[in-house]
Amino acid sequence: MNIVIMAGGYATRLWPITKTKAKPLLPIGKRKIIDHIYEKVSRFKVPIYVSTNKRFEDDFRRWAEDKDVELIVEHTTKEEEKLGAVRALAEVAKIIDDDLLVVAGDNLFSFDLDGFVEYYRQKGKTVVALYDVGDYELAKRYGVADIDGERVVKFYEKPEKPKSTLVGIGIYALPQEAVDLLQEYVRTNEKSDNLGDFIGWLCERVEVYGYPFGNGIWYDVGNPDSYIEAFKFYMDEYISENVKIDKASKIIPPVVIEEGVEIRGRSIVGPYAYIGKNCIIESSDVSDSVIFDRVILRRTRIWRSIIDEDCEIRNLELSGSIIGGHAKIQRGD
Repeated sequence: MNIVIMAGGYATRLWPITKTKAKPLLPIGKRKIIDHIYEKVSRFKVPIYVSTNKRFEDDFRRWAEDKDVELIVEHTTKEEEKLGAVRALAEVAKIIDDDLLVVAGDNLFSFDLDGFVEYYRQKGKTVVALYDVGDYELAKRYGVADIDGERVVKFYEKPEKPKSTLVGIGIYALPQEAVDLLQEYVRTNEKSDNLGDFIGWLCERVEVYGYPFGNGIWYDVGNPDSYIEAFKFYMDEYISENVKIDKASKIIPPVVIEEGVEIRGRSIVGPYAYIGKNCIIESSDVSDSVIFDRVILRRTRIWRSIIDEDCEIRNLELSGSIIGGHAKIQRGD
């Protein structure tokens, strides 16, 4: 078995942050989203590949410097050019002549994959990881499984009327039989964005099994709210040694504060705050938020927001906001 982490999307629902940053490389506490996935799959001691795009190739190469992974890069640089997850995986499969454990690169889950992999080895057939979201409206956002015993008899991508609340969570075990059929699928079908479309097609041709995860937490980091919630769940505690914090300021853990940060005046940072390198937080409050490098906040309150690098914000209260890089925003003097 070979492992493939799919990380070639452009994450349009998180723009403008992800115009310059790959979603799997966004911070979750001190680590990145893909670090959590890598930790889960590296224990199997098999080859690991990361499928990404030309636009973010350099960023992934830097991330991979101390990892035992190989990058496979599709030659696209923008959303309009992307292959989509299905075609990207088909290209990877041309290079890897083996069965595949495929994991979406924006997946965060607390459970281990040992049981899933063992179940796949017993069945020798395609296995789809499932999770009960417990809500039919929420299930509409995902691929939904129609189950008969252990078999997935149909798989519907983002259905208007879900037959269940068991959804696919971007983890698939594909034997060589399914990998071969993947090439046929991309030759004869136009839907290339979602692997769920391929799974639905596959259910009509071969045996597909479902493996529900009953214990643990799963986050699909698809939008700002889900990113913030995942960020809070996985938050750790870290304050760089050279951070300067005024006596009048208050830090409420858990927080991650990177090197070169200055926290001045009567500021309150935390809980659940990530402050990137070389930021200045002056007489400001930050909680439930991600602040990237070299941001300046003065007399500002930030809650459940994401602020990209090199921004300067003064005299404002921001809630549920995403601010793109290099923005200068202020109210009054």
